Amino acid sequence: MKEPRVALDLESNSFHRYPERVCLVQLATADNVYLIDPLAVENLSALGRLLSAPLVEKIFHAADYDIRSLDRDWNFRVSPLFDTGIAAAFIGHKSLGLAALLKDCLNVEIPKTKKLQRADWTVRPISAELRDYAASDVRYLGALAAIFRERLARLDRTEWVKEECERLAGVRFSRPDTENAFMSVKGSRKLDGRGLAVLRAVHDFRESEAVRRDRPPFKIFSNAAMLALAVEPHADLSSVKGIGRYAYGRNASGLRKALRKGINARPIERPRRSDSTRRRISSGERNAARKRLSLLKDWRMQHACGLGIEAGLVWPAASLERLSLDATQFDHELQSGDVRRWQRQQFGDSLSSFLKNW
Repeated sequence: MKEPRVALDLESNSFHRYPERVCLVQLATADNVYLIDPLAVENLSALGRLLSAPLVEKIFHAADYDIRSLDRDWNFRVSPLFDTGIAAAFIGHKSLGLAALLKDCLNVEIPKTKKLQRADWTVRPISAELRDYAASDVRYLGALAAIFRERLARLDRTEWVKEECERLAGVRFSRPDTENAFMSVKGSRKLDGRGLAVLRAVHDFRESEAVRRDRPPFKIFSNAAMLALAVEPHADLSSVKGIGRYAYGRNASGLRKALRKGINARPIERPRRSDSTRRRISSGERNAARKRLSLLKDWRMQHACGLGIEAGLVWPAASLERLSLDATQFDHELQSGDVRRWQRQQFGDSLSSFLKNW
């Protein structure tokens, strides 16, 4: 491909369909915008080759979800990647949304209404309004990236962003743990073993209904409704808020069957959290660690203020927490997967000196 860089974005249908899938791919070159319909085009191998072409830079904005979606639907890889959201953060922008950045940097306004953002991209034909909205997400990304590259070079932060983009390009879609997802429902920790068994049965029923009806689970009925049923599995369904059509008729019979399955199932014991890998510490040590962590956060904030960026970019919070417990592990911590190369080079000596002064 002759283009040295292209801008891309995706539109999915997660708010309306289940399981979700990518329904539109927007691609922009320096001169044109192209809308690719993956619901109509069976073979997207050419897109996959473009995404992995080493001599073509792919420009995205806030690409985490897009990278995972491309992996989920087609096992596509993206490299090299330039993320304008990451670049904006390292330049020091406070508002990282695309609309805000385009207005601030290019004085361009793009449509971002809730109606457009929550459109069902499965529907065909795609309206002219939605096509224009989709195109606007990539039309100006190349110009925005050019501005950011120049500013990053001036600030000597190009390599910082390059490493962050490389890490982002390496993320992969993780299949949801459908077996134990019910244990993540808010309020489920208050349930006994019987309640958890009912919750699992109702959760499984909702999942099957979501697939059958091609609707997101939250549009079948809410987590709060599931929890209420787990607490009172014998309740009159018409009195349970949030279950809609499942309170009556044939839909209710399916839900009642699920409830009976849960009632008759063996009670579930929630797995205990394993602390075997963590050293037990006294309350005095814990208080001392809190004080050290506060000092470490102050150290990080001083560097962040000096650079005009958010503190979280300077050094990973998880790493600071580990160092607050045992500063002698600094050399080991430098090799942690949480710590970036650029962070070690830029702040490693400062952090080492800071820890030695304790």
